[in-house]
Amino acid sequence: MLFPSSLVGEEPAPAKAGVPEGRKRSTSEASALALGPGIRRDDDIGGSRMSTTKASYPPSWYAASATPLPAQPPLQGSIDADICILGAGYTGLSAALELAEAGYQVVVLEAERIGWGASGRNGGQAIAGFSCGEAKLEALVGFDDARKLFDLSREGLQWLRERIRKHAIDCHWRDGHASVPIKPRQQRESLAAVEDFNTRYDYPVEWWDRERLREQLASDRYLGAMYDPQSGHLHPLEYALGLARAAMQAGVRIFEHSRVTQLVRGARPTLKTAQGEAHCDFAILAGNALLHGIVPELESRIMPVGTYIAATTPLGEARAAALIRNDMAVADTNWALDYFRRSRDHRLLFGGRASYSTLPPPDLRGAMTQRMRRVFPQLADVEIEYVWGGMIDISLNRAPHFGRLTPNVYFAQGFSGHGVIATGLAGKLMAEAIRGQSERLDLFAKIQHRPFPGGRVLRTPLLVAAMAWYKLRDALW
Repeated sequence: MLFPSSLVGEEPAPAKAGVPEGRKRSTSEASALALGPGIRRDDDIGGSRMSTTKASYPPSWYAASATPLPAQPPLQGSIDADICILGAGYTGLSAALELAEAGYQVVVLEAERIGWGASGRNGGQAIAGFSCGEAKLEALVGFDDARKLFDLSREGLQWLRERIRKHAIDCHWRDGHASVPIKPRQQRESLAAVEDFNTRYDYPVEWWDRERLREQLASDRYLGAMYDPQSGHLHPLEYALGLARAAMQAGVRIFEHSRVTQLVRGARPTLKTAQGEAHCDFAILAGNALLHGIVPELESRIMPVGTYIAATTPLGEARAAALIRNDMAVADTNWALDYFRRSRDHRLLFGGRASYSTLPPPDLRGAMTQRMRRVFPQLADVEIEYVWGGMIDISLNRAPHFGRLTPNVYFAQGFSGHGVIATGLAGKLMAEAIRGQSERLDLFAKIQHRPFPGGRVLRTPLLVAAMAWYKLRDALW
C-alpha cells in the first residue's frame, strides 16, 4: 500500500514496560527531514546504537530490524555496461536481476542506499491489481486489455513469490489480504468487486460478512471484507536487500551514493553522477518519486503525496495474534485509507494519514496513535515506538505509467501507492523488452497519461482541493 520516498522519520518515543527511551525530535528538525534525506550516524533507534550500515537509512522499524548489506562504493570515473539502471529499489533491482540472469552486464546507480526509498519503507502489502482499480482500467483501455493487465499483475505476484523462494529471501512473507469497507456505500462497492473478480477476471476472492470477519479481526469498525488469499505482506527492506544480494551474485554492479545528475540521450545513453558516468546500450529510469530534474516530461505526470506508518512496542505473541488471528494484511476502502498488519516480532504496523501538500502533518505520532486506537480501542495502553512515512508517486489517473522515452531509454513510475507487486512486474517487463519481447510492456503504453494541471506553481494546491472532496465523501457517505 504505502510506497513512500523522501521521508520524515522519527526516533522511537519513550515507551513503557522497559523499552529504552529514544531522543525526541523537534518540530523544525522533523520538517527538515521531510525535505532532506537521511539521518546522522549517531542517531539512536529503539534505544540501541545502529551500526554504520543501518545508520545511513532513515529511522524506521524496518531499518532497525533488517539484516544489512555491506555498503557499496560510489561510482568514480567512466564505466561501460550493456544496461545502466537508475535506482536500486524494487523496479531497478528486479530488472537488473532478470537481465543479469540472461547474461547482460548490468550497472545500477543508487543516490543513497539499496532500498533507501519507497522499496525499503512501504506498507509491505503485496496486492494483485493496480491502484486505479479494474473499472478505471476498463474505461482507459477496454475490458480485453484491462483483463490482460490484471493477469500481468497476477503474474507479478507469482514472480515475487518465486523470487523469494528461489533466492531464500527471508522477508517474513505471509499469505492473505482483506479489503474492509466502513460505510454502506463501500460495502456495496466491495460486494460488486467480489462478483467482478470471480466472474469477469477469474480471480478467486471471498466475501466475508461482519461476523466472519470478526472471527479473524478483533475490530468492530468494519462491515465485512473482500478476502484475497493469494495476496499477502512482507518486510519491505528485507525483500529489497534480498533482491540486491541475488542481483550481485548474478554479476550486477551496484554503486551507492551515486546520484544521477544528468541523462544524456543518444545511440549509447550516458548517466552522469558527480564523480563519474556510465555509458550503456540501454538505460532504465527507476527513480519514481525521486526522479528529480532528470526527465521533466516524466516528472510532470506524477505528484508526490505524503503517507505514514507507525510501529507499536512489542505486544507479545498472544496479544498480537488476538488482533489479527490469521496474520493477514488489512486495508480499509477509504480514499485516505488505514492499513495494518502484524510484524514477526509481534508488533502492530499501522499505516494511514495522507499529506497532499508535501508537508508532514503536525503531531504525527499522536495522530497515528489516535487512528490506531479507533480501529483497536483495546490498545489504549500501547505506545507507538517508531513513526515514519513520506512521498509516494501518484499519476493523474492512478494507473501505472511504464514505457520508453526513446528506443533505448525505458522508465516505470506512477505506482500510486500500490507498488510492491507492480514494481517487480515493471522491472521484468522492461527486461523482456530489452531482450526483444516488448508486447507485454507495450500494453501499458495504451494507457494515456496527462500532466497534472496547474504547472509547477498551482498543481499542488489543485490536488489538495481535489483530495479534500474525496475525504469529505468518505466522511459523509
